[in-house]
Amino acid sequence: MEPSSSLSMESRTGLGSAPSTLPYYVAFSQLLGLTVVAMTGAWLGLYRGGIAWESTLQFNVHPLCMVIGLIFLQGDALLVYRVFRKEAKHTTKVLHGLLHVFAFIISLVGLVAVFDYHRKMGYADLYSLHSWCGILVFVLYFVQWLVGFSFFLFPGASFSLRSRYRPQHIFFGAAVFLLSVGTALLGLKEALLFKLGTKYSTFEPEGILANVLGLLLACFGVAVLYILAQAEWKRPPQAEEQALSMDFKTLTEGDSPGSQ
Repeated sequence: MEPSSSLSMESRTGLGSAPSTLPYYVAFSQLLGLTVVAMTGAWLGLYRGGIAWESTLQFNVHPLCMVIGLIFLQGDALLVYRVFRKEAKHTTKVLHGLLHVFAFIISLVGLVAVFDYHRKMGYADLYSLHSWCGILVFVLYFVQWLVGFSFFLFPGASFSLRSRYRPQHIFFGAAVFLLSVGTALLGLKEALLFKLGTKYSTFEPEGILANVLGLLLACFGVAVLYILAQAEWKRPPQAEEQALSMDFKTLTEGDSPGSQ
């Protein structure tokens, strides 16, 4: 059998054998994510007075934006290649990049809100473990997006360079997401201790609600990482994509399609 025929047959087989359980896991992760966003809003509304920019409620913009941006939208951006399995690769790339852009902008608003609030109230910045982890996550997230854009959306990157960097991009994407969830849990605990103090140990309603929120945050992170970890759920390469990749590599780098 010709190599090209074998490649085409494998591609068609991969496309035709979409995992039947994947949609249920994705739907479950989305239910968890939306519940986390809703519970964050409920916590801030019921126990923290709501959200406003020009008042003492400005701080509350921070946790809501970080949960929406660096948790929910970042998680969804990572799942794009699992959900959109048969769409054009370029379209999927653009959607993946746009979700990360929205996540970055929303989280930037949350970051500005907390620094501006500290300045107005005369509070110190960047002294807690949560704040150190938060700045680290934000910087890593920006660098990850910038490098990813340069390699995978900018037309100048070579095929071999993209191939070598892809495993690192996938690993650091998952790592930054995991760090984001951990940082959110640190911030949630810090906020509870600041307000409740010793009352936290008396099962205050706010403490119970926030603990449930923390568990749901962790569950959302685990659900996303579980979906990403399943090799059989990866987006199968389409025959046209494989042929174009091989032709591009042969023309630009002098490699033969059978050399891999």
